Amino acid sequence: MTSLDLPYVPHYVAAPPTEEPLEYAEIPTIDISRADTEEGRAELAIEVREALHNHGFFYVVNHGYSQAQTTRMFDIADAAFSAVSDSEKRLYLSRRQEDGSMPGYTLREYTDTYGKVHDQLQQYALCESHENKRQHPEAVRPLLPEIKEFNKYNHLNVLYPILRLIARSIELPEDTLVNIHGFDVANDSSVRFIKYFPRTEEEETKTSNVWLKGHTDFGGISILWSQPVSALQIKTREGEWRWVRHLENALVVNTGDALGFLTGGYYKATVHRVIQPPKDQRTCTRLGVFFFAMPDDDVKLVPMAESPVLQREGLHRRYDDVEASTMEQWRRARTKAYGHSELKNGKEKGVEEEVINGVVVKHYN
Repeated sequence: MTSLDLPYVPHYVAAPPTEEPLEYAEIPTIDISRADTEEGRAELAIEVREALHNHGFFYVVNHGYSQAQTTRMFDIADAAFSAVSDSEKRLYLSRRQEDGSMPGYTLREYTDTYGKVHDQLQQYALCESHENKRQHPEAVRPLLPEIKEFNKYNHLNVLYPILRLIARSIELPEDTLVNIHGFDVANDSSVRFIKYFPRTEEEETKTSNVWLKGHTDFGGISILWSQPVSALQIKTREGEWRWVRHLENALVVNTGDALGFLTGGYYKATVHRVIQPPKDQRTCTRLGVFFFAMPDDDVKLVPMAESPVLQREGLHRRYDDVEASTMEQWRRARTKAYGHSELKNGKEKGVEEEVINGVVVKHYN
């Protein structure tokens, strides 16, 4: 299909990058095209290990998706919000509270974790393993072939090379993690479009300019297609918050809880948050295109003790193996808890906690 054959969608005009002098995190860059050779994979496995140990985040470049294709996907992402009325969105809501399932819309009606204002974001999630059970709004239906192809590309051409490098970095066969992240089997890996809207001054005051508290993702690998509105910050190993710089047509990759469980804490889930953008972007919407990768639902989240690296380094278990959650149990519990848990002050200053499936989950103010 050529560009002339594609369904029309209005072009989404993103804000220009900020000119504010922000303190940016030093995030390594992985050229994934080098994974095409044995020599390249050997070198990249070392780079990925160092990136995850020292930063928990890395950029991916040369992933094979052109700038024009990326721009088109952001246009499609915006159409899921701007071309669909709120009343129609309500016909396609996610079932996150009923059964912990993400596919569908999440509207601006969840209370933020301060319990003071509503989240000023909308989300639309599409999951390959749920597609035979889901319906979509009229404006999205003609765009589904492109979204599904984008989902497949993320899974097979981006996620799988990353998983092979991670497996190699802990001296396991390259397909160890690939084999538990199936493309068309039961899991909740999904493409998600998220649109943040500016808050009022009153809302910003009530939440100290924090849009989403410091947290870890609950899946395995999170992939953000870089966009220019600065708001994402990561918590460094030194305990400082640093901004994530926008790199044109790059991917921002971080690890989640599930990978932390599977590696016995060797690769820890990375704490990050979303805050008010800098002054020159505060009136702009922030449109995000994501791919959140989850291990298969039936995977028990216990350390891969057969790894020689994990054997040498030692395993940090969050719970006894016999009590470990499956990925399905973990994702459903984390999803249903969002915005509804009663958080308690933790031992660390500025940290609130909740216990989910026997695991302490922290939220950073």
